[in-house]
Amino acid sequence: MRFPIITFFIALSCVFNVVMAQQSFKFAHVTDTHVGGATGEEDLRRTVKDLNTLKDIDFVILSGDITEFGADHELKLAKRILDSLQLPWYVIPGNHDGNWSENGANTFRTVFGGETFFFKHKGYAFIGTNSGPNMRMSPGQIPRENLVWMDSIFAANPDNQLPLIYINHYPQDSSLNNWFDALKRVKTRNVQLALCGHGHANKLYDWEGIPGVMGRSNLRANKAVGGYNIVTIANGKASYQERNPGVGMQEKSWVVVPLFNHHYENETVNYPRPSYAVNAKYADQVKVNWTFEDASDIGAGLAVYKNSVITSNTAGDIFALDLKTGKKLWAFRTGGKVYSTPAVWKGIVVAGSSDHAIYAVDARNGKLLWKIQTEKAVLGSPLLHNGVAFIGGSDGKFRALDIKTGAVKWSFDQVKGFVSTLPTYYLGNVIFGSWSNGFYALNVNTGKLSWEWNNGQANRMFSAAACNPVGVNNRVFVVAPDRFMTALDAKTGAVIWREKKDTIRVRESMGLAADHKLVYVKTMDGDLLGVSVAGNSMDVTWKSKLKLPYELTPSAITSNGKLVFVPSHSGLLSGVDAKTGAVVWQYKISNGMVNPVALNGRNTVIASTMDGKIVSLQF
Repeated sequence: MRFPIITFFIALSCVFNVVMAQQSFKFAHVTDTHVGGATGEEDLRRTVKDLNTLKDIDFVILSGDITEFGADHELKLAKRILDSLQLPWYVIPGNHDGNWSENGANTFRTVFGGETFFFKHKGYAFIGTNSGPNMRMSPGQIPRENLVWMDSIFAANPDNQLPLIYINHYPQDSSLNNWFDALKRVKTRNVQLALCGHGHANKLYDWEGIPGVMGRSNLRANKAVGGYNIVTIANGKASYQERNPGVGMQEKSWVVVPLFNHHYENETVNYPRPSYAVNAKYADQVKVNWTFEDASDIGAGLAVYKNSVITSNTAGDIFALDLKTGKKLWAFRTGGKVYSTPAVWKGIVVAGSSDHAIYAVDARNGKLLWKIQTEKAVLGSPLLHNGVAFIGGSDGKFRALDIKTGAVKWSFDQVKGFVSTLPTYYLGNVIFGSWSNGFYALNVNTGKLSWEWNNGQANRMFSAAACNPVGVNNRVFVVAPDRFMTALDAKTGAVIWREKKDTIRVRESMGLAADHKLVYVKTMDGDLLGVSVAGNSMDVTWKSKLKLPYELTPSAITSNGKLVFVPSHSGLLSGVDAKTGAVVWQYKISNGMVNPVALNGRNTVIASTMDGKIVSLQF
C-alpha cells in the first residue's frame, strides 16, 4: 500500500503547485490613447491619476496607438505622462505610432526602450509585439524582426505549458497581413488569451480558437471622460470591467473569458490562409531565379548596380546581394531603421537613416565613405543627378549633397512636415511632397523655391507625400490619399486640372509609361488605369484588365515599355501588357506589401516585400 500513498501525495503536490503558480491578480488594459490628438493628453493624464489611486492593480498594459502621429514630441510627452504612473507598465506601438512617423518608427523604441515585451507574473507569461504598418499605408503587419524575436524568447523559455497571454495592437485576423505567422508561434505554447486595441470598442473575438479581447479606446470621444479596462485573472477566468476615471468601475464585467489549455497541438481545423495558386497558374510565363529572406522588415525599394542589387532594412542595414544568386555580399549597419531606397552613382551608394544621418558607402564592399549628420531622421530616398544627391529629411530640410564628398551644396529649410518619398527631377527642378500638405519645386542648382503648391487639406494624412510625382509634357502629376489626381504646370505650379471621381479612387500609386503618353494610376478598387498626359481633365484613355482586391499600397508603378509592373499590398506582383492591358503574369512573393521594384535588363525584375523577402523573377 506504500506506493499508492506516495503516488497520491505526489499528485496532490502537483495540483497544489499548479494552484500556487497561477495566483489571482488584476491588471489594467489601456489602449489607443492617441496623445497628440484633440483630447489624448488630458484623457491619459486622467487615467494615470486614476490608476494611481488603485491599490489592487499589479501592472498596466498599453496596447498601441499611444500617439496620434508617432511624432517625437508626442512620444516624449506620452512617456512623461506614463512615467508618473506608480505601477509597472508595459507598452507596444500601434499603427498610428508608425505609419505617419517622422522618425521612421525609430523614436518609439528609443523613448520607451523597445517595441516588444515579455514578462512572467504569478504563473502567467505575457508577450507583446509591434504591428505596423511602419511608414507605408497597408494592412497591419507584425514586423519580421518581431517574429524572429518571438522565436528567440520561446527558445529561451522552453516551458510550453506555462499559460500565455498575447498582446498586439491589431485583431489577430486578416487585419494583419501576417496574422497566421503570429498565431502559429503562440499556438506552440499554452496561449489562453489574446488582447488588442485598434477598434476603439470593447469586443470579444475568437481568433482561430484563441479567445481575443479588444479594449475600448482611452479617449473620451463624445463622452465626458474616457476609460479603460480592469482585468481580473482568478479561478481560471479573465473578467473585464470598464473603468472611467473620476467616475468609477462599472458594476458588472462586460465579458468573462474561461482560461484553460486549449491543446492546440491536437488541433485539426484548417483555417483560411493566403493562396499561392497564382504562381502555378503563370509558371510558364514567369520563373524564379533566386529568393532571399531577411531577418527584418524591408520598407525600401532596390537599386541594381553592376553585379549587385542594393537595398535596406529596418535592422538599420544598407546591404547588397549578388544579382545572379541572391547571396548577401556585404552589409553596412546604421544606427536606426532604414526606409530610404539606396541609389548608386559611380560606385557610391547613398541612403538616409532614421538615426539622423545620410550615408555614402562603397558599392563594392559597403565600407563607409562619408556620413552627414542631420537634426532628425532621414526617411526620404535620394535622387541622384549629375553627381549630386537630392534628399529630404524630417528636420524641415531638403538637401543637395556632393556625392563624392558629402559636402552640402545647398539646403532648403522651409519644408513643412517631413519627407518620406523619392523626389522627381523635371525641367531643372527637384519636386517632392511632405507630410504637412506641402509640395515643392526647388531649383536643382540653387535650392531656391521655384514654386509651392498646397492641396487645401487641413488633415496631414491627406498629404501628397507618399507618391513619386510624375513630370511629363510640361506638367507634374500627383495622387494623394484625398483621392484627387492633380495636374500642375511644371513651370509655375498652377493647377491645370484637379479631379476626384467616385468611380476612380486614386490614392498614392502612380508611374509613367515608357512612351511618356500615359500616367499609370492604381485605384483603391484594384484597377490599373492610364491617364492621358495631354488632356485638360482626368482623361482615362487606357484601362488594364487587371483587377486587384481593395488596394492601398503606395509603391510606384514601373514599366519597361512592354510590360507594366504593378505592386500590391498582399505580396502580389503583376506584369501587365502595356499595349492591351492584359495580365501577362502574376507572382505572389509573400502576403506582405510589395515595395517599388527594380528592372534588370529586358526580362528580369527584382522585387521585395515589407516582410523581408526579395525575389528575382525572369519573364
